[in-house]
Amino acid sequence: MGSRARPKPARLAEKLLQIRLALDLSQDGMLRHLGLDGSHFRSAISGYELGTREPPLQVLLAYARSANVYVDALIDDDMDLPEKLPSPKKSEGIKRASGSRSRKR
Repeated sequence: MGSRARPKPARLAEKLLQIRLALDLSQDGMLRHLGLDGSHFRSAISGYELGTREPPLQVLLAYARSANVYVDALIDDDMDLPEKLPSPKKSEGIKRASGSRSRKR
């Protein structure tokens, strides 16, 4: 095993915040919605959304299920989340236009 840290998705924090806001939940509400209120604190959600903490895989899976997207859509920086969340049908995300910083509609 190497000593280098694995690369982190640059847009993960932005996507996690987008999901919480689309669900109209507070950070405490998101903890409850994800079923994490007994094992995590609001500061964990804040850290995930600010990009200062990296969520465990099970937390990423819970976010993806909440948004009805594949985990790939959260991790892949070249994918945007669907405009409507939770997605009416399971979504693999939307391919970003090359060179665009954020999707505009």
